[in-house]
Amino acid sequence: MKPRHHALFRHSFTAVFAACIVMLVASPALPGEYAALTGVKGVKVVFDMGLGMPGKANSVFWAVKNVYEDENVRSLPQPPQVVIVFRGPAVKLISTAHAGFKGADLEALEQFADKIRQMKKDGVKLEVCLFAVKVQGVDPATLLPEVDRVGNGFISIAGYQAQGYSVVTLN
Repeated sequence: MKPRHHALFRHSFTAVFAACIVMLVASPALPGEYAALTGVKGVKVVFDMGLGMPGKANSVFWAVKNVYEDENVRSLPQPPQVVIVFRGPAVKLISTAHAGFKGADLEALEQFADKIRQMKKDGVKLEVCLFAVKVQGVDPATLLPEVDRVGNGFISIAGYQAQGYSVVTLN
């Protein structure tokens, strides 16, 4: 091979190799990425949501949404079943009354409400603990209509767990 052709081959090989690396890093996860899903027929999870900071909640809910949108989870024989139970300070995040929030938190609350609406459309079950609503001083009339009301969120969480749902606590 002539030196000029050798250099051209080396540069072409390097370019193709670099493109392959970029594609591997940028591509979505390959099926089978999670050893934890081996032998699993479907994911059933209830998120125990007690987190009351709007900005942090938006970040965490990106990951929650990813649970049921992930290719690995969707490729299981049974579709994912996701429930979110709001309790504690988190009940303020699903209220249209924004007293006590300022600045960036107000924008984050609007983004969070949009996420809740989208999750409902995606088939996620959403529940709010009315005991927490009372303790937190939230007017039940201000709660987002997408969220179902239950007397005690701990009973819902325990019930879902008894039905085989895994519990993930978000505080």
